[in-house]
Amino acid sequence: MKIKEKMDDINLKIFGKQRDIIIDKIESIENGLPRVKFENNQISFNFEEKENIINQMEEYKVPGISIAAISNFEIEWVKSYGIKDVRSKQEVSINTIFEAGSISKSLTSVAVLHFFEKKMLNLDENINDILKSWKLPENEFTKKSKVTLMHLLTHTSGINLPESMFSYDDKFIPTLEQVLNGEYPALNDPVEVLFTPGTNHQYSNHGFIIIQKILEEISGKKFPEMMRDVILEPLEMNNSTFYYPSKEMKNILATHHDHNAEAKETGLHHTALAQGGLLSTPLDLAKFTVELMKAYQGKSNRILSSTLVKKMLTPSVVLDPVQFFGLTGQGLGIFLIQQEGELNFISTGQNLPGMNSVIKGNPLTGQGVAIMSNGRKGDILNLEVNISIDQKYQESSFE
Repeated sequence: MKIKEKMDDINLKIFGKQRDIIIDKIESIENGLPRVKFENNQISFNFEEKENIINQMEEYKVPGISIAAISNFEIEWVKSYGIKDVRSKQEVSINTIFEAGSISKSLTSVAVLHFFEKKMLNLDENINDILKSWKLPENEFTKKSKVTLMHLLTHTSGINLPESMFSYDDKFIPTLEQVLNGEYPALNDPVEVLFTPGTNHQYSNHGFIIIQKILEEISGKKFPEMMRDVILEPLEMNNSTFYYPSKEMKNILATHHDHNAEAKETGLHHTALAQGGLLSTPLDLAKFTVELMKAYQGKSNRILSSTLVKKMLTPSVVLDPVQFFGLTGQGLGIFLIQQEGELNFISTGQNLPGMNSVIKGNPLTGQGVAIMSNGRKGDILNLEVNISIDQKYQESSFE
């Protein structure tokens, strides 16, 4: 099946100079999706019968997807497919905004390193010596080892996820302290240290809410404003925000869709944002990805120095790729895949009931991708698209 190209800036924008070659490359990617299979915590791909992206969107009941591809440390193209809401049938454009979910953590981590670079934070200091208006409850585990920002950034603090996530009585908006304490109107579990900090790796959303509290206190700004000033504006991420979306923004915001492709309304207004509150586009996330790759190479320093980006992309914790679906290391707020001289950083986001995102970059080769979709099984589709892009760009490098 050949997809008809829409030669305009609504659904397709090409940044590279070799337009015809790039269009052929996109068509090959669209028709080269491998089928993914999950078994015993392992991911495998069937490259024998490659699928078309539109067919896979229908297969996984994902109404819309938007993709940005990076080559040689530059954004090469952005393209969108499908619709942002099955009720309105409005098309996804390259400017459609999605919920980025836990990709927010990678931006939050950069903000921490920004203030560390300014000598306003110490990564190895007891966080209770930094926090002012709220303190982490002490227990038998914190008596053995104090929680630090390094623990929070590497998910080794021992702090709970929480399992209950971040629901609240929608008649009221909880304060950040109420979220941390698990107090009404917040309906989540309170912060709790479950094991001795530094002894194990356990993913924690609560840890990044504590980071949000720290960043607000040391900057003297609300989190959305601080993130705008430190990251979003310097990188010209013009369609990204941590603010509750305005009426105008809601008009270009993709809608969640469940496993049956039914549209689901969700509440976005919350005070806990550092762990998953970013609204963005693949184009903007690609700008962030490119900046990390260029900074790693010492070719840019718009948000962090090369030294700190290299620190961020160095594994602080070694992970078992069998247990962690191919991930080999935990960097500072971002996961790593290292093998055979290759280095990739990766950050994924999933907001229920149906929003999925991923960014991936190789700071050695300058290749990367940012993908966002609005269906419950979008994570599988995103992965297949990611692999198809990898395959095509690897082929192109030898042509």
